[in-house]
Amino acid sequence: MLFENDIADVRGMWFPLVEVGSRDRILCIFREGWRFGLLFDGNSKGELSIANAKRDLGNLYRQMKYADLYAAMSHQPTFGQLVGAGWFPFLELMSGEFGKLVSMRQSGFELDDEEKTLVEKFDEARLDRMFERWMQRPHLKSREPILRSAVNAFRTRDPVSVIKNVLTEIEGVLADAYFRAHGEHTRKLKKLLDFAVNLAAEQAGKDTLYFPAEFAVYLRDYAFADFERGRSGGAASRHAVGHGALTADQYTMPRALQALLTLDQFAFYT
Repeated sequence: MLFENDIADVRGMWFPLVEVGSRDRILCIFREGWRFGLLFDGNSKGELSIANAKRDLGNLYRQMKYADLYAAMSHQPTFGQLVGAGWFPFLELMSGEFGKLVSMRQSGFELDDEEKTLVEKFDEARLDRMFERWMQRPHLKSREPILRSAVNAFRTRDPVSVIKNVLTEIEGVLADAYFRAHGEHTRKLKKLLDFAVNLAAEQAGKDTLYFPAEFAVYLRDYAFADFERGRSGGAASRHAVGHGALTADQYTMPRALQALLTLDQFAFYT
């Protein structure tokens, strides 16, 4: 069974029941919600590029379907507030759940109730599906017992174990992926984070639901933000967690979910 949140991105669109040849021309008008898209290719060079047409139709569809999301990501006050609260358009939340967080923030409401609702949506089946996705990546598969422990801790509502486990393990996951790609090791965390973000940009491009440039901001300003002891920005900061700079009440289930989703995003990227 295929779910909407199993679709990481939209890179192309085509017509499986229509035969289109290289000498044809295209005039396509389609609708997504209340938005309309138009693609026209008069084939002036005498040979229609099917690959380019698929790509351009996919781009149009993605921009129309997720127009509100693109608008929120480009609006710096909204994006900054969401990042400050630890949220990002994680690919696992693309079936409308992130959009609800955006709407709440844009309306000036606190996110507490929506965060609790979102945590409850990650039931046994959804956690299992996400974990299976991780196990398809060699650099995550090698850490199966550790990551399984983190998911089990989420099931039993133990955010301390989830956060301390996942956020300190991400660096090792990225290091393994970096070694597989380059055949050498690096101890520089910034280099590992840049590697993951750049890899996502290479795979999907800049105009993509992967939002690699924006994810780099999220990592810098939240998940791997620097901290001053006594002034930490939240439990999802890997550096604050690793240095024991947080109070017990900062380890919450929404922050635990953010940690899992950050790891999940890297699973898509790498």
